[in-house]
Amino acid sequence: MSDTQLTVTLDGGGIEDARAVVRALEGVFGAPDDLPADERATVRTATFSSPSAPEPSKAPESGGGRLSAPMTVTVQGTPQAVTAASETLARAFTTSDEGAASGDQEQERELHLVP
Repeated sequence: MSDTQLTVTLDGGGIEDARAVVRALEGVFGAPDDLPADERATVRTATFSSPSAPEPSKAPESGGGRLSAPMTVTVQGTPQAVTAASETLARAFTTSDEGAASGDQEQERELHLVP
């Protein structure tokens, strides 16, 4: 099966916070198409080509993701990609699940990450 796309939208925090979130996802999804780069932006995005059946990272829980400020992270893609991304971020950061929306073949989940 071909690759699908995972889109990550990051709201809040600084550029280094956004990059820390993206780095946490790289172990599962590989390098993103582009790293968040605009230091003046308030909302940043990263897009990954996702394997058709990604597995969450096996990194230890609360693995050391450090943030300078709270962030809202929205992940959008196939249900498997969204689940893998959500579980990976929950292992790397302190998170709360803010809800999900599902479509026919795509899902969106919002997470709140705190320092």
